Amino acid sequence: MKNDIRDLRRAKGYRQEDLAAAVGVSRQTIIAIENNKYDPSLELAIKLARHLQTTVEQLFFLEEER
Repeated sequence: MKNDIRDLRRAKGYRQEDLAAAVGVSRQTIIAIENNKYDPSLELAIKLARHLQTTVEQLFFLEEER
């Protein structure tokens, strides 16, 4: 599963540390998600989407969809 977290995070001016603290995970978790090495739980995906003011469906997508 791919995601647009890095682009949305940067557009909002958040550092990885800022986003991690806001959703209650480590910076390493954000790095792993951004690099498509870790798929977050549904709960974390919802927190990320809400904090980045988007939907889970817009934030995460299957590789073949783009």
